[in-house]
Amino acid sequence: MTDDQTSPPAFIDVGTGPAGRRIAVRRRPGASPGLVWLGGFKSDMKGTKAVALDAFAAQDKRACLRFDYSGHGESSGDFADGTIGQWHEESLAVFDAFCEGPQILIGSSMGGWMALLLARALARRRGTAQRATLAGLVLIAPAPDFTEELMWKAFTPEIRAEIESKGAWYRPSEYGDPYPITRALIEEGRNHLLLGDTIEVGCPVRILQGAKDEDVPWQHAFTLTHCLPSDDVVLTLVQDGDHRLSRPQDIARMLAAVKELC
Repeated sequence: MTDDQTSPPAFIDVGTGPAGRRIAVRRRPGASPGLVWLGGFKSDMKGTKAVALDAFAAQDKRACLRFDYSGHGESSGDFADGTIGQWHEESLAVFDAFCEGPQILIGSSMGGWMALLLARALARRRGTAQRATLAGLVLIAPAPDFTEELMWKAFTPEIRAEIESKGAWYRPSEYGDPYPITRALIEEGRNHLLLGDTIEVGCPVRILQGAKDEDVPWQHAFTLTHCLPSDDVVLTLVQDGDHRLSRPQDIARMLAAVKELC
C-alpha cells in the first residue's frame, strides 16, 4: 500500500448490504509502535495534524495509519447518514485489518471519542489473541460525548424542536457551508456515552487542550481525566490554544507527546 499523499488510497469494506461503506485508508509501513490517526467531525486524513503525523512517521521510519470515516474525505457515504456507532465500527474494522503489534492512537476532537471507544473495545478483549495492542493514547481537544454534552444540552429549544420535527438542523460553520446535525446522530450517540463512568483504556494517556477552545471547553478535558483510572494520565493546557491546535508550536507538542509514548 502506498503512502504517497497524491496516490489513491486503499479501501476496506465495512458493513453489508445498504449499510456497507468503502473506507479509504493510507498506511505507511515501519517500526513499532505504530501510529493511528483518528480525525475529527467533518475532518479528513489530509488535514494539517494528520499530514504532520505522517511526515514524522516517515522521518522516524515508523508505521502510520490514517483513514476517513464514511461521509468524510475519500470514503464513501453521505455525511448526513453518519453516526457515532457507525464511525466507531469503521475505526475498529480498520484497526483490526491493518494494525499489528503495539499502536499509539492519536485522536483529535471527535477522534478523541473514537480513540477512547476503540481503546475500551480492545480492553474488553483482553485475554484473547489480538494482532495489535495499545501502547498509548494522545488526545487533542478530545470531545467524548459531544453530541449530548456539547450539542444537545447547549441547543436552544427552537433548535431541538427543529431536529425532532425535521430530522436535522443545519449548523453554520466558519470553515464552509452549514452542515446537518441529525436526529440520528444525537439519538444514536447516546449509546456510546463515556463520561460519568470509569473508562478502562489500559495504557498511558496524554491530553492536549486549548484554554481558548470555543468548541470543546477546557473543562470538558478535566471531566475526562477524572474518568481515566490510570496513574499515567497527563493533561497539558495550552493557554493561548484554540480548538484546532494546528499551529507549528501545537504540532510540536503533539509530536512530543507521541515521542514520549514511543
